[in-house]
Amino acid sequence: MPSLRFSVLGPVRAWRGEELLATGSPQQRALLAALLLREGRTATAAELISALWGEEPPEQALAAVRTYASRLRKILDPGILVSESGGYAIRGLGEDALDLAAAQELATGAEKARSAGDLCQARDQLARALGLWDGEVLAGVPGPYAEAQRVRLEEWRLQLLESRLDMDLEQGCHAEAVSELTALTAEHPLRERLRELLMLALYRSGRQAEALAVYADTRRLLADELGVDPRPGLRELQQRILQADPGLAEPSSPQPEPVAAPVRPAQLPATVPDFTGRASFVTELSEVLASGSEGRVMAVSALAGIGGVGKTTLAVHVAHQARSAFPDGQLYVDLQGAGARAADPETVLGAFLRALGTADSAIPDSLEERAALYRSVLDGRRVLLLLDNARDAAQIRPLLPGTAGCAALVTSRVRMVDLAGAHLVDLDVMSPDEALQLFTRIVGEERVASERKAALDVVAACGFLPLAIRIAASRLAARRTWTVSVLAAKLADERRRLDELQAGDLAVKATFELGYGQLEPAQARAFRLLGLADGPDISLAAAAAVLDLPVEDTEDLLEALVDTSLLESAAPGRYRFHDLVRLYARACAERDEWPPSEREAALSRLLDFYLATAAAVYAIERPGDRLVEHLEEIRYPGLSFDDRHTAQDWLYAEANALLAFVQQCAKGALLRRAVDLLWVAKDLAESGANSKQYEVAAVALRDAADAADDPRSRARALTTLTNVHLVAGRFEQADAEARLAMQLARAADDLAPRCWAANDRGIIALYQGRHPEGEAYLKEAIESFRLDRNLAGEASALCNLSRIHLALGRSTSAVELAQQGIVIYDRLGHTLRGANGRYALGLALTGQGLLDAAVDRLTEALEVFRDSRQRLWEGMTLFRLAEAHLAVLRGIGGEWRRGNVLTVLGRALGGLGQSGRAHACWQEALGIFEQLGSPEAADVRLLLTPSATV
Repeated sequence: MPSLRFSVLGPVRAWRGEELLATGSPQQRALLAALLLREGRTATAAELISALWGEEPPEQALAAVRTYASRLRKILDPGILVSESGGYAIRGLGEDALDLAAAQELATGAEKARSAGDLCQARDQLARALGLWDGEVLAGVPGPYAEAQRVRLEEWRLQLLESRLDMDLEQGCHAEAVSELTALTAEHPLRERLRELLMLALYRSGRQAEALAVYADTRRLLADELGVDPRPGLRELQQRILQADPGLAEPSSPQPEPVAAPVRPAQLPATVPDFTGRASFVTELSEVLASGSEGRVMAVSALAGIGGVGKTTLAVHVAHQARSAFPDGQLYVDLQGAGARAADPETVLGAFLRALGTADSAIPDSLEERAALYRSVLDGRRVLLLLDNARDAAQIRPLLPGTAGCAALVTSRVRMVDLAGAHLVDLDVMSPDEALQLFTRIVGEERVASERKAALDVVAACGFLPLAIRIAASRLAARRTWTVSVLAAKLADERRRLDELQAGDLAVKATFELGYGQLEPAQARAFRLLGLADGPDISLAAAAAVLDLPVEDTEDLLEALVDTSLLESAAPGRYRFHDLVRLYARACAERDEWPPSEREAALSRLLDFYLATAAAVYAIERPGDRLVEHLEEIRYPGLSFDDRHTAQDWLYAEANALLAFVQQCAKGALLRRAVDLLWVAKDLAESGANSKQYEVAAVALRDAADAADDPRSRARALTTLTNVHLVAGRFEQADAEARLAMQLARAADDLAPRCWAANDRGIIALYQGRHPEGEAYLKEAIESFRLDRNLAGEASALCNLSRIHLALGRSTSAVELAQQGIVIYDRLGHTLRGANGRYALGLALTGQGLLDAAVDRLTEALEVFRDSRQRLWEGMTLFRLAEAHLAVLRGIGGEWRRGNVLTVLGRALGGLGQSGRAHACWQEALGIFEQLGSPEAADVRLLLTPSATV
């Protein structure tokens, strides 16, 4: 594809090869010009609006800017106009693709040629540069920015013209220059340098009187127009002409400027004496710097990370270690990129040039000229740069050396992904060991050794963030009467933690404030609201619910927060806060979110999203189960799924975040939906991996429902807790919770917990050997499920009743009941609960002695339990398969072996904390051994004593 070319030294135009492209309306061309003139640096939306319309933009200015950018993106090649940090930039242009860049390159070359004494080459390059102008700069482009650039570039054109005319006179071309200078002085009557050149050209052409007349005319014009006298240089030239100074007669050879003696700057800040850890990063960065010092490349390393993570400390430490490899000096600058007024590259270059020995008079005005001179000064030298606290890649590009032998270390809160060739390093918080070591080095070994646990609590409360640890340790070191435990107690209060983490001019909150202050309004809102939700991380879809935005817009905002290191990308599509940043985000939400009700609304939307999506998982796992029709009403939608595996993946991926958020919602208007969410996420209680966290959430909801005295919430919370105890084998606790749930459900006229509590009491009675009671509960459950038209629930109760009948010796009816349940499950397409039915049928068939059929059913159930990640039921099915196989040995020692298997299984269940199930196994084993008269009975009796240990 032909390359793109642009012009701004005249009308704003674009070409692809020789094809002139349509650049749109004047305002659209103004946007294009503003981006081209920034030379790859990002222009924020606010800056572009100001450039196009000044202080009085139209109401739809932002939308107009986006429209213009979209149209330009369609015209230009892909990847040229990029969106970045809420603004736009033009990147990836070829060399000399912009006429202004070509002119700057030619002007730089002319300056070098003139310094080398090659006037012909210098004059030729200046003439070529001036030839790139094509009428008025930015012709027809509106806006205050375009007007300012017109003035700037016209001034630069005149400077170049004056330089070329000066060289004309030095080469003896005074006669030819007179006519051009006459026209120029008429066009620019107050420009003294042009009049000075005209006087000199006239004098050298033998026209002394006319030269003096030019001076007289200039003096009169300046007095009339400005009330000032000509500048000293012009007055001195007039005197030399009057005196017929021989030095004016012939062109003087250009004298080379004196070369300043080399200066070796040593600007690195002092390294901290207690630098700790980071060994792998020190090695990695040192190796990159070594490649630069050896002259192989111009090495650039860019460290990115959250404020306070120790980027500057690490960079300074590494730079000091590498000093000897850069004998020509080390330069340092704080670019103030996290603040409201980042350092201008022009100002930094001026300071660097002075530090390198360049005289003030030799430092040019423009960024381009300073950057070119800076690269020239560094050419052939080995200098190390530490560019600290950079705003973005555009800010530092002009500051980078141009040749091998030099190296640069850059620190920033933004990842420099657009800094070509840079070695990127993402700096995370310290490891717990490193954090404790830093804390100990500041506080002292003696104070920490006696309170190691409290010290670990302190560094954990600091989120292992080096700045926070340094502040906390410094406070403790300055207070000899405090113990480490006192400090740990102060930091334990999350609402006060950020206020505690300040000492002198160091403050964690102030560090975060700098980053927050740089955010666009939409980014700041996202930062505040996302910090409200508890949980280790949050998915993109859940974040979209919090923000009430489309997923695409949400992703843009979250990635922008990741770029500024205020948010971390935990995995594709998942995001997390550092603990202290989350506390700061919540403080910002309390301070800045308006109206305050939006905070509750954001949490409500997230709760709706979780409830709707978990209900979809429940429905796809349990087709025909009407629980999802008894849930609290929601306003915000959730996700939908095409298959049960995708649904399960979502539930288990969200488990930690969902369960943490459930506990957060155990209050007020959120309580009922939180209880329902926990109920429909009951698979998490049975998975094994999340059982403990699920139990903690269930207890929290039970307590909150009790405090709220809400019978409906209490009944449902108790139903979830019943399931927790049942899975854990705590049958007495489970029965107590289920009994109270049934009472409350009747009082609240809530059919769903009535059904399931009765079903659960039947299962508990089965495990406790109370078979007639269990039969009554399950018959009640079947009637309730039928009343609710809940076929899946009816099938569950039928399968459970099958096991009661089997225990009562009615194996024929046990098989029939299990088969009835399976028929319902299969008709509903209920794969997981169908496996429970096949499990019950396998037990009944084993009881009937139909062992081959029993093994087939149990094997079918095992495959489903494994596929559904139901570890408890997978283990129970393996045990029942073993029982079925052992039944073959009855009469030839099989019962004795079965007793041993039950004893071992009881020990395993006891080790997992499922004491109820363990005792059930041992009771059955004891009965076998007593019937056989086996000595193992004594061992099992010991296991059944309350003081026995597994």
